[in-house]
Amino acid sequence: MHSPALLSGFDSPFSLGTHFGDPHPLVNEAWEALRKSVVYFRGQPVGTIAATDHASEEVLNYNQVFVRDFVPSALAFLMNNESDIVKHFLLKTLHLQSSEKKVDRFKLGAGAMPASFKVDRNRNRNTETLVADFGESAIGRVAPVDSGFWCIILLRAYTKYTGDTSLAESPDCQKCMRLILNLCLSEGFDTFPTLLCTDGCSMIDRRMGIYGYPIEIQALFYMALRCALQMLKPDGEGKDFIEKIGQRLHALTYHMRNYFWLDFPHLNNIYRYKTEEYSHTAVNKFNVIPDSIPDWVFDFMPCRGGYFLGNVSPAMMDFRWFALGNCIAIVSSLATPEQSVAIMDLIEERWEELVGEMPLKICYPAIENHEWRIITGCDPKNTR
Repeated sequence: MHSPALLSGFDSPFSLGTHFGDPHPLVNEAWEALRKSVVYFRGQPVGTIAATDHASEEVLNYNQVFVRDFVPSALAFLMNNESDIVKHFLLKTLHLQSSEKKVDRFKLGAGAMPASFKVDRNRNRNTETLVADFGESAIGRVAPVDSGFWCIILLRAYTKYTGDTSLAESPDCQKCMRLILNLCLSEGFDTFPTLLCTDGCSMIDRRMGIYGYPIEIQALFYMALRCALQMLKPDGEGKDFIEKIGQRLHALTYHMRNYFWLDFPHLNNIYRYKTEEYSHTAVNKFNVIPDSIPDWVFDFMPCRGGYFLGNVSPAMMDFRWFALGNCIAIVSSLATPEQSVAIMDLIEERWEELVGEMPLKICYPAIENHEWRIITGCDPKNTR
């Protein structure tokens, strides 16, 4: 038997075509659309806008270059041997990191990276300036957590693909990475090696009830730490961060692989958990109430396969499937080889629910009715 995933073959988007090697019309159409979305600053390409609407020039803030949205565009440009736009984008975001970062007069940490930026053109003075948004203009006024991680990951992708190490080794890039890492590796009151995040801090930028330790951020955090470990210079401050990264990766790997992982045997164990357990011998370490397991999980979980939970917090497990976190866990090797295979097995077993007629659903299951009202705050953009 073949899963629908295998029907598309193994061609890259650039070799996709007929048996005679002609480019597929869809690929040409996609490249044409991508090139139309390129944003120029002082004659140089610096990114792509998040969305195009021919009906209006000002459509919310989607006419800006979003850090997270540019990453797939950047990977396409790299694979097409067009690395200049990626380099210019990295240099501009690095420069914007030093901008003043205030949200309602509250100053953000020095390492915060912008969610997006736009080119402000003054036609009277014939000048162009870059204006960054660190969350002060975003929906919900939430500063992004994932932007810094995406920048580190993209810098690593650029370095690996081009072989140009000079950008990553430059003092500015080294400082940029240290500032980002300083924000997420600082010690506090949290007892978990995962990163505490608010709603609206990541790709799912509207309220979805992911406050706490969403899988998407933890997987990106892990991947960014591994990328930074490859690029930081082992001298001066870099040496201290390399040591901190090593310690955090060890704890984070253990935590995620053990506590966030769910398959049929784990589900059975959670269903039989005892509550209110004290001491180091406790099995139910997060005090999860078995009755809180949603009914859909028992029908959704096949005997073959598994996935990383959407969120694990004290007394609460978010059993939803989130595509990006699970896929990044595979790409970054946060998942073990066995867990990686299990995630793909789950997608195959539950193809209709997770894919259906879409490339891959961001989240499963869809939130409906009363649950949709209380979790999303009746947000019409998050309807089923």
